[in-house]
Amino acid sequence: MNYELLCSKVIAITRLTGNFIRKEAMAFDSNAIEYKGLNDLVSYVDKNAEKLLVKNLTKLIPDAGFITEEETVNTKGKTYTWIIDPLDGTTNFIHGIPTYSISIALYEEEKPVIGVVYEINRGEMFFTFKGGAAYLNNKEIRVSESTNLSQCLLATGFPYYQFDKQAQYIQLFTDMMQKCHGLRRIGSAAVDLAYVACGRFDAYFEYNLNSYDVAAGAYLVQQAGGRIMNFAGGDEFLETREVLATNSKITDEILTTIKKYFD
Repeated sequence: MNYELLCSKVIAITRLTGNFIRKEAMAFDSNAIEYKGLNDLVSYVDKNAEKLLVKNLTKLIPDAGFITEEETVNTKGKTYTWIIDPLDGTTNFIHGIPTYSISIALYEEEKPVIGVVYEINRGEMFFTFKGGAAYLNNKEIRVSESTNLSQCLLATGFPYYQFDKQAQYIQLFTDMMQKCHGLRRIGSAAVDLAYVACGRFDAYFEYNLNSYDVAAGAYLVQQAGGRIMNFAGGDEFLETREVLATNSKITDEILTTIKKYFD
């Protein structure tokens, strides 16, 4: 498999889908939304974007499986599986807030080999592939060099359901805010992770995430020299649905803080 060539084809497909989303955003009616669950929104744009991605990615690897947010297709691949979020940041999109992205990861025998995150409105294409580095619009990127939390800008997300952990999460926010330059909540986990990969954020943490939210961004962070783990410091971040992404140098300090509130 020529991963670099395949990644370039995925990028072209992602741009095509991004053009569709950008066009739809110009005339989007916020009444055209559905609720998958409490505060869990979806629109025809998400669904049609996903269908477009699936159609074109299938041409690249016909026997690959798919894990998709909108479940327009759900097939198990023998060797390869695409993990895609056609519109990460749907709530932002619906409300006209210009931070949302497309997230595409390819796994080969349960290991990532391609990761693409496209921040649509800024036209920023983050990508990586097995055997390569991590890139932003063809320029190599690396995680930050910060060595302690007092130097850091952090990113997080707010829970919009499963509020049983809300109290301890707010305690964690309070603790973190007193130790760093600040906390940011952009509203797209894929973008948060891409920003860690390129050094804009020094770390990102959030719980209650799905594989399609983080698979591509997590691989970007790893390929850019960072670390990905769950709140216990383990590798099973997809299974536990907890993600901590760091630049490696502040891992121990931030993980110690998180463990005070999440066992």
